[in-house]
Amino acid sequence: MAMTLHSPEFSDGGSIPAKYTCEGRDVSPPLTWEGVPETAHSLVLIVDDPDAPDPKAPKTTWVHWLLYNLPPSTTGLPEDATTVHLPAGTEEGLNDWHKTEYGGPCPPIGRHRYIHKLYALDIKLEIDYPPTKAALEAAMQGHVIEQATLTGTYEKSG
Repeated sequence: MAMTLHSPEFSDGGSIPAKYTCEGRDVSPPLTWEGVPETAHSLVLIVDDPDAPDPKAPKTTWVHWLLYNLPPSTTGLPEDATTVHLPAGTEEGLNDWHKTEYGGPCPPIGRHRYIHKLYALDIKLEIDYPPTKAALEAAMQGHVIEQATLTGTYEKSG
């Protein structure tokens, strides 16, 4: 079975509810997954926005959340998965606000896509803490055995 990633709060391609954004509580949405390969030694979650700053003329991919070394037995994350609510052994990387925590959608203009990417790796990562997305992806190179994505969208009101 292929690995899949879901949220009970929005469908793939659907709108992310405001409570998970800068216009709401700015907490992480609940996520669930299944189909993690038995050979996986760890999981990585990357949430980013490829439409920054303007979806009509994107210039950068903005990183919202980085988690790595999630135990492969984990089947999801609760809403508002702060450091104290993460599975044991999970480590956090630096987002583009230079914080090791979830930063919700807050697009300056237009409707942006927020891509949640879950990777199953054949190793547990040994990497300088806290890594950037580039450092994390470099460490993952050649070790991804399965991946799943979930895309949500958001546009500020008014």
